[in-house]
Amino acid sequence: MIRPHHFRPNPQTAADNAFQLPVPGHPELAARAFAEVTAVAGRLTAAGVRVHLFDDPDTRRPDSVFCNNWITTHADGRVVLHSMHAPNRRREPRADVVDALRAAYRVTEVIDLTAGPPLEGTGAMVLDPDRRTAYVSRSLRADDTALATFCARLGYRAHAFDTADRTGRAVYHTNVMLCLATGLSLVGLDLVPDPRQRRRLAEALAQRGEVVALSTAQVAEFAGNALELTGTAGRLLAMSSRGWRSLTSRQRRAVERHLPVLALDVPTLELAGGSVRCMLAGVHLPAR
Repeated sequence: MIRPHHFRPNPQTAADNAFQLPVPGHPELAARAFAEVTAVAGRLTAAGVRVHLFDDPDTRRPDSVFCNNWITTHADGRVVLHSMHAPNRRREPRADVVDALRAAYRVTEVIDLTAGPPLEGTGAMVLDPDRRTAYVSRSLRADDTALATFCARLGYRAHAFDTADRTGRAVYHTNVMLCLATGLSLVGLDLVPDPRQRRRLAEALAQRGEVVALSTAQVAEFAGNALELTGTAGRLLAMSSRGWRSLTSRQRRAVERHLPVLALDVPTLELAGGSVRCMLAGVHLPAR
């Protein structure tokens, strides 16, 4: 996790992010964001999730809190550094974060793709490592060439599809409309306008287990922006309180059949168009 000292919604990402609000940055907003990250890290730690928290005092990185976009880690020990679409987000990759991972885990290789076209990590891709599938909403944040390079290097196959958000634009990141957990998927199928692509996606997800279909309104509330984590009591699903509140009682029961939910308050951070899952770069590296 990255705790920003100068958080603000990024003007360079607003054009293609329908989830982002046009809120000007100011010290009070930054202070609230700092407090929200601190609280989330504390609650995850209390649940037994191992958290690596890094501070970011750089004023030039307004939404560095969404660190899953520039770094992914993998069970074979590889770390991938990804290229970002917005020019000011290309400053986010940090050598000290990679060095800390090297010190704590077994890192076999660092693959640096930052000089290439954009593929914004597990924002642009929702990865299913068991089935070696990368689910991708085609967008400005997910270049086809970069996706092919990632899949070839990491041994994934791409399952790409076209989307349209509530404004008619492509969904900027796949992870706001799709969450994969053990035996469970949360997905905004209504955002896939092509019926053949929608059916193909639904069938692929059904092979993994139960599918909870989210409405477009629920996706806008960040109900799909969730991540399975492991704590001392086992698996849990981290998502925002806002997203959890948007689910119906039936949908909640479906989720809780598979794993408990840790609902987290991040209303300030959500102004920038991302939520809890966007804040978390999962660590899948082998232990030393």
